[in-house]
Amino acid sequence: MIVFIMAVCCYTASLGMGNAIRFSVIAFLCSIWIILLFYPFFMPPIASLPDLYPLIPEDWSNISWKGLLLIWSSLSGPEYIVCIAHLLNPRGSFIKYFTFANTLSVLENLVLFIASLFFFGSKFLSLSKFPIVTMLRYLQSPIFERVDIILICLNIFNLVFAVSIFLLCFYGALRILGKKLQTSHSKWGIQIICIIATVWLIAANKWIWREEHQSILLNLEIWCSSLTYLLVPLFLLIFSRKKRGL
Repeated sequence: MIVFIMAVCCYTASLGMGNAIRFSVIAFLCSIWIILLFYPFFMPPIASLPDLYPLIPEDWSNISWKGLLLIWSSLSGPEYIVCIAHLLNPRGSFIKYFTFANTLSVLENLVLFIASLFFFGSKFLSLSKFPIVTMLRYLQSPIFERVDIILICLNIFNLVFAVSIFLLCFYGALRILGKKLQTSHSKWGIQIICIIATVWLIAANKWIWREEHQSILLNLEIWCSSLTYLLVPLFLLIFSRKKRGL
C-alpha cells in the first residue's frame, strides 16, 4: 500500500507544482461530501448537549492545555503556502480562495469534532486514538459492506495531494541548497526524492510505527505542526516589518 500510494504521489509530483496544485480540486471533490455521512453520529442514543460545555474550561488542567495544543496543530497547513508563493499570481484572487479553503477546513474539523463528542461522549473520546476512523467503521449500507474502506480510499486523494506538495517543496529546498535554481528541473531529481521517501516510510512503518511508539510519534507531529503554525507567520510578520522599516 505504501509503495502504491507513493507511486501515485511520484507521478503527481513529476507533473510539476502547477498540476499538483490543480489536483487539490480533485481531492476536494472526492472527499468533501463524506462529511455528510457523519449525520447519524449527531443523534446517537447517548448524545448529550452538555458534552459540548464548557467551551472555555474554568479550571485549566494538563489535559486542557494538551487539547488547546491539539486544536492549534489542527489549524496548521496554510503556512506552507509560503513555499509556493512565488508560483502564484500575486495580482489574482488566490488569497480569497485560500482563505475560503482554510475556513472550510476549520469548519470541517469542527463538525467532525462535535460529531465525535456526541458519539463517544466527553469521557470516552480521549480513549480512542483515531476517533474519526473508528466512527467510520460504524457506518452501514445495504449496498456496501465495508463503507469505511471505501471512504478511506477516497480520503487517499487528500493524502496524495499533500504528499505530492511536500515532495515538491523538499525537492525545491534541495535545489536552493545546491544553488541550482537557474538550471532546469530534472525529473530524475524528483524521482530520486520519491524513492528516498518511500524507503524511509517503509522502514518507519516496519521498525518505528509500533504500538508502544504511536503516542510519542503523534505527540511529535502535534508539536511540530503547532510550532510551524506559530513560527512561520511570526517570521513573515517580523520580516515584513523590517522590510518596511528599510
